[in-house]
Amino acid sequence: MRIIFASRKSSLARRQTEWVMAAIRAGHPGLKTGVLALSTRGDELLDRSLAVLGGKGLFIKTLEEALADGRARLAVNSLKDMPTQLEPGFRLAAVPVRADPRDSLVSHYPGGLLGLPAGARIGSASLRRRAQVLALRPDCRVDVLRGGVGTRLERFDAGEFDAILLAAAGLERLGIARGEPIDPDQLLPAPGQGALALEARADDAEVLALAATIEDPLTRDAIRAERSCCRVLGAGCTSPVAAYATVTAGRIRLRALVAREDGRRVIRAERYGGRAMGAELGAAVAGELLERGAAELLNLHAGTA
Repeated sequence: MRIIFASRKSSLARRQTEWVMAAIRAGHPGLKTGVLALSTRGDELLDRSLAVLGGKGLFIKTLEEALADGRARLAVNSLKDMPTQLEPGFRLAAVPVRADPRDSLVSHYPGGLLGLPAGARIGSASLRRRAQVLALRPDCRVDVLRGGVGTRLERFDAGEFDAILLAAAGLERLGIARGEPIDPDQLLPAPGQGALALEARADDAEVLALAATIEDPLTRDAIRAERSCCRVLGAGCTSPVAAYATVTAGRIRLRALVAREDGRRVIRAERYGGRAMGAELGAAVAGELLERGAAELLNLHAGTA
C-alpha cells in the first residue's frame, strides 16, 4: 500500500509530516509513503494578520481539497490551526503524542518577558499572545510578525524586534536550540498547541484505521477539553483565547482565558474533571468564562477583526 500525505510547504510542516510518516511506517514496514506539498492561502498572504484574512482555516482548506479529490489520503496539520468543527466529510483521524505546548521567547535580553526593557518591540502573529503579553507588560509594543520560523528568526536577527514569540514545539521539531519556554502560568498556550492532527476523509476506513495506530489517548483527552471550551465559546483559531489541559493520574486540569486584544482585561477559569469528561469539562469552563463576561470580549474582538 502507498499513502500520499498532504502537507504545507513550510520547513516545519514538512518536518512534522515526515515525523508522522516515519511513526506510521514503524508499525507497518511494508507501507510506502509520499508527500504532496501544497502552498495555502494562509502561507501566501503574509502582509496581514490572520484575523483580518479570515482565520487559520486558510491553512487547512487547500489540504482538505487534496483529500476530497483523491490526490492525498491523509493531511498533517498543527492542531492549533484546525477549526473546532471540521467540514462535513472529514474526520480528525488521529492525534499523536503532544510535544512541548508552551510558547517560547527568543530575546536579545535575559530574564524572559519581565526582563525586557521598557518599550520593547515584540513580534508575534497571535492575538492570544499579544493580549497576554500586554496584560503582563503594557509598556511593550507587540507588532504583527508572520511567516515561517526561519523567516521570523531572520527578522529578529536583523534587529527588527527586541524579542519574538514562537511555539516551543516548532523550534524543537526543527532542531533549533533557541528561545526560552514560558511557564503557562505566565502565558497560557493556544488550544492544541504542540499537538499534531491527522485529517482524513470520513469514509476512508482503511486510512482511518492506519492513522489510529499512532493515536495518543492522553493527548486526545487533553485537546478534547481544550477544543470543547473554544467550541462553546464560539471562538475561532485567531481569537484572543487560550486553553490548556493536562492529564495526571486519570484527571484533567483545564485552564482557559479570554482577553481583550490590548490586554486591559483578562478573564480566567480553571476546573478539574475525569479523563472521560473532557468535552463536559471544556463546556463547564467555557460557561464560567461566559458568566464572567467573555462574550463581551469576544464580540469586541469580532467587531475589530
